[in-house]
Amino acid sequence: MDLNILIRTFTKHADDIHFRAGAGIVADSSPEKELEETRSKAKGLLMALEG
Repeated sequence: MDLNILIRTFTKHADDIHFRAGAGIVADSSPEKELEETRSKAKGLLMALEG
């Protein structure tokens, strides 16, 4: 079975840009660390938008 999880995504609708950031959750994931990782990815996306 092949699976794909989008963890960093930009979408553009008219003049609006939306982004989503996430993490892959597995059995031994730590909720706190996953949240930290997601926030870090979101910061990277914002930096890319700001140029």
